[in-house]
Amino acid sequence: MDETKPIVSGDTLVIEDASGSRRELSIFSPEGFRLLSDLWVRAGWHHKYSYTFTWLGRPIVQLPEDMIRVQEVLFTLQPDVIVETGIAHGGSLVFYASLCKALDKGRVIGVDIEIRPHNRAAIEAHPLFPYITLIEGSSTAPEVVNQVRAQIKPGEKVFVMLDSNHTKAHVLAELEAYAPLVTPGSYIVAADGIMADIAGQQRTQPDWTWNNPQEAAREFVAAHPDFAIEEPAWLFNESALSERVTYWPNAYIKRLR
Repeated sequence: MDETKPIVSGDTLVIEDASGSRRELSIFSPEGFRLLSDLWVRAGWHHKYSYTFTWLGRPIVQLPEDMIRVQEVLFTLQPDVIVETGIAHGGSLVFYASLCKALDKGRVIGVDIEIRPHNRAAIEAHPLFPYITLIEGSSTAPEVVNQVRAQIKPGEKVFVMLDSNHTKAHVLAELEAYAPLVTPGSYIVAADGIMADIAGQQRTQPDWTWNNPQEAAREFVAAHPDFAIEEPAWLFNESALSERVTYWPNAYIKRLR
């Protein structure tokens, strides 16, 4: 946010910037909604709001709006393979698997440096496990990337979600490793770029201002003209709004060709 010290008074949002100048916005204006949403997202991070949701029984640890939006993208693309780095409790894998089942198309490959035994047992016992392949190992290790590549058949459409270690260096290494697997017209998504906007809060590090997935995404597309950061179109919109409420700003990297 460029503005600081927002104050809500009735239906008015008063914004004071770093120089001390003030302006007023209606909370019902698109910009007012954006600023309130930014505050809500930051407060939600503080309270670990995203740690309160499950999908079909597995903790998902994601902002629900991000999952609804990615569902729109996956419905549009209908990929044959969804690759996710970072498994945690497996909720996201189950979410993607449920979409594959609903669409009667696709499967999911999950990669994590450590799949804890209780999480592995729960994922393998889940009714949607037939749609899921688990690979344990560092997502950037060549042998792990090769295992993922071996799971993809020629001509299959591939979508990739990066949600493991969120340091700039690691996300850049993942982008270099997995972007070649992405089908033209599909995406590789660098999740949790919100780190750049919440540096200084509890559970953050000072270097998050630069050491985050957004910076990795920007550096990657600057060096790879076949890719661009591109917001997917909303499939339905009867509002005056056009921006996601998200933990994944500037996350969608589209393969152009």
